[in-house]
Amino acid sequence: MANGHQASGVAAHRLPPEEIATNFTDLHAPLAPHEAAVAADRCYFCYDAPCMTACPTSIDIPMFIREIQTGHPEAAARTILAQNILGGMCARVCPTETLCEEACVRETAEGSPVEIGRLQRYATDRLMASGVHPFTRADATGKTVAVVGAGPAGLACAHRLAMLGHDVTLFDAKPKAGGLNEYGIAAYKSTDDFAAQEVEWLLKIGGITVETGKALGAGLTLDALKADYDAVFLGIGLAGVNALCLAGEDMEGVRDAVEFIADLRQAGDRSAIAVGRNVVVIGGGMTAVDAAVQAKLLGAETVTIAYRRDREAMPASRYEQDLAASKGVRLMFNVMPRALIGEAEVEGVMLEYTDVVDGCVSGTGETLPLHADQVFKAIGQTLLGAPEGLEIAGGKIAVDAQGRTSVAGIWAGGDCASGGEDLTVTAVAEGRDAAMNIHEELTSC
Repeated sequence: MANGHQASGVAAHRLPPEEIATNFTDLHAPLAPHEAAVAADRCYFCYDAPCMTACPTSIDIPMFIREIQTGHPEAAARTILAQNILGGMCARVCPTETLCEEACVRETAEGSPVEIGRLQRYATDRLMASGVHPFTRADATGKTVAVVGAGPAGLACAHRLAMLGHDVTLFDAKPKAGGLNEYGIAAYKSTDDFAAQEVEWLLKIGGITVETGKALGAGLTLDALKADYDAVFLGIGLAGVNALCLAGEDMEGVRDAVEFIADLRQAGDRSAIAVGRNVVVIGGGMTAVDAAVQAKLLGAETVTIAYRRDREAMPASRYEQDLAASKGVRLMFNVMPRALIGEAEVEGVMLEYTDVVDGCVSGTGETLPLHADQVFKAIGQTLLGAPEGLEIAGGKIAVDAQGRTSVAGIWAGGDCASGGEDLTVTAVAEGRDAAMNIHEELTSC
């Protein structure tokens, strides 16, 4: 928050700690064994299953559900994790409603898909709880790889490389590994410190050394990494936050939504997190929904998401929109911020109604003032400090289908790289596939 202070209308402890603890319990309770058996029995085990095609990591969904159905959840977990080593987190945060479950034939026929995400969680949680790591390292290759960024792409890349026998050093700027899984996902989606537990479990493969507090430009350079390692993978994410480009953006009470979400995830006592009485979130993606819902769960009286296009164009899925509405969040469409109201502290937002013609948003001239003592910016993130010497395309590191950058010996994947969607599951796929290409190159001579 600007100058390290908070606006006078923003306060902590709006709700009793026990109520906040209840508000931030697991969004979806895990399936009990009997529930998992019943859910698995609904699968048709389709040949050439559309759900599998819709999964960015190409998990054999009919196979793992069959393994659950026949009473072998640990085997199901191995099937999942062979393709997606972060299958536990993806089961919690992946927008299955627009991916595998949307493609499910039961969804098409009945409007009620097989609960693929919850079944995936059931299987992976069972295996992780046993303490077993189902993969072993290949014989050492003698090759070393630097992975910069310990988010989903970097973790997936590091694990696959280590499994193939390479020695990996995993660098991250933050105090903890995990990236967005640790710092950027709503607290009610990842409970019980699951992200950290998953990282600890993943590292059991061996061959991975983690060094935190190091980033490009802060202890690391590409030239030095290229000199010291046989290959480099960049999974540095998007650390910059787009500005509203409005006067008063540095007023007290105006915050980045990603910072708010990170504070909540790292808080020992969530009731101590300050929130306004009247909150406005500018944006329409998952970050906007996560910030808005959590503001409401902390005790904000009114929370409004203001999005410049219509409902159908909103990046957050209809499921996420409905979740926000069910928590008391007001969703406003076809409005954009024109001014921030206030002097030292934000007092409101002046919104302008919009039209969208040929994909372009323009103001209609009709405005609406909205009272707010806290405003969250959630209008997208940007590559912060583009690595010198690498080609940039569309504001991201340019890569080919294998994740190769414009510089030999350097690969990239996840949110920082061109192509694909900004999803955890997509980042995992890109990290995994880049690792396979790195392995091929390192072992081809």
